Amino acid sequence: MGSAIPKQYLPLAGLSVIVRTLDTLLSHPRISGVAVAIGADDLWWNSIRLDTGKPLLRVNGGEERCHSVLNALYGLRERAAAEDWVLVHDAVRPCLRSTDLDVLMETLKDDPVGGLLAAPVRDTMKRADADGRVSATVDRAALWHALTPQMFRLHVLLNALEQALEQGLLVTDDAAAVEALGLAPRLVEGRADNIKITRPEDLALAEFYLTHSLG
Repeated sequence: MGSAIPKQYLPLAGLSVIVRTLDTLLSHPRISGVAVAIGADDLWWNSIRLDTGKPLLRVNGGEERCHSVLNALYGLRERAAAEDWVLVHDAVRPCLRSTDLDVLMETLKDDPVGGLLAAPVRDTMKRADADGRVSATVDRAALWHALTPQMFRLHVLLNALEQALEQGLLVTDDAAAVEALGLAPRLVEGRADNIKITRPEDLALAEFYLTHSLG
C-alpha cells in the first residue's frame, strides 16, 4: 500500500478497514464471537473500539498467515467444541455482505467437509514463462477466485493446518490445507465485490462499494 500504517487500520468511509470488517462479522446473528490475530508489534489495535456484546478475542499473530490462523484456532479451542464451525476471514476484506455469509452458512451447514466463498473467473487467463511472455492461454471454465470467509469445522481445520506446517507447507489459504488432507472443499459462489485491499486503488474501490452498493 505504501502507507505509514498497516492497511487494515486505514480509514474507509468514516471507519477503519478492520472495524468495518469486524462489524459485519460480529453483527451476524449466527456468529458467536471473533478471534483476531494481531502482531506482537501492532501499535494500533488498542485504539480500536467495538461494542457488540459478543466475545472479541485477541491472539498473537504468526510469521505467516497460516500461523496466525492456527493461533486463532488454538484460542477458540478453549471456548468452542471440536465440531463447531469456524469462519476464517481476511481483515482487509471489508465489503463482505451479510447475505453472502447467509448463503455460505446455509450451503455448508450439513456439508461433510466445508468450503469457501469464491467467484468464477471471468477474464481470459494467461500463463507466463520465465521471461514474462505468454506460454499458454488457460481455460477459465473451471477456474474460480478464492475469497473469504472459508468455513470448516474447528477440529478439521486445526488438524489440516498442523499437518501442513509439519510437512513444511506454508499454505496461503485454509482450503489448501484441507485439500492437503485429501478432502475437497465446496465452492460457494459469492459476490465479486468482496475485494481484498492490497493496493491504493483498492481502497477507493472499496469505498465506492460501501457507499453505493452495499445495503
